[in-house]
Amino acid sequence: MKVIILAAGYGTRLEKDIKNDPKQRYKHLLGIPKPLFPVGGECLISRWISILKGIREDSDCKTNIDKIILLTNHHFVGAFSTWAKQWAGTVEVLDDGTTTNETRMGAVADIEFCIEYFKIDDDILIIGGDTLFYKDFDLQCFLNEFYSKNLNSLGGALVTCYHCKDSDTKRSGILELDKENKVVAFLEKPDPDSTSSRWACPCFYVFSRKSSQLIAEFLREKMNAPLEEKDAPGHLIKFLQGKVPMYAVPLKSGRFDIGHLETYIECDQYFSDSS
Repeated sequence: MKVIILAAGYGTRLEKDIKNDPKQRYKHLLGIPKPLFPVGGECLISRWISILKGIREDSDCKTNIDKIILLTNHHFVGAFSTWAKQWAGTVEVLDDGTTTNETRMGAVADIEFCIEYFKIDDDILIIGGDTLFYKDFDLQCFLNEFYSKNLNSLGGALVTCYHCKDSDTKRSGILELDKENKVVAFLEKPDPDSTSSRWACPCFYVFSRKSSQLIAEFLREKMNAPLEEKDAPGHLIKFLQGKVPMYAVPLKSGRFDIGHLETYIECDQYFSDSS
């Protein structure tokens, strides 16, 4: 299995929040990519690497993670390359060549760029670089679910989901699930009255080899679509759901999305208090 950590965004919303903070408490974070923000005394992305490294080195683990890739842009590649020195031999940094938010490739195109660059023909774990789960999340159990449902052989995909508020459906991709947690529909930012589901789907997925091979087809279909449709991974999930078996693992406690200053502060506080 390969791991791709998506870190090619420019964090424009969070940067705006920091600049507009009346107390200017976090101005020291300006210019730092979100995945490198300190969370409970350790940068966000290092928390994922520690977990992945543990699985990789566990001789009793059935999951063989043989490559961890952090995909970033040219603007931030220097910062990530410096960070990666502490993880020498564990993570490889890849530069997608973009330099501005306006010229970014988009998350889905970045995944395909990574697949083509490394000639990946394997199952892939995709992790949004600005996402963290609560400490009760067990990555190994999540990966075991992928194999127990035989989704690697069936060409399927496994995603995560968590309960969101009614008011949050318009800001999230929403899954509709059957009794076995099979994904029967994906709705991109729906009105809360249009679905009874409140299962929000973050950017954290396992794609089988077959599923990942369909990404190029998705991008061909979206060739002339607005950048937002290639940047929001939910559009890819909707595309795949109609073509391969897809199941969801509900998160017990939810997740942190470091997209705004408020959520960053909450995340930092949680990991500071529970460390």
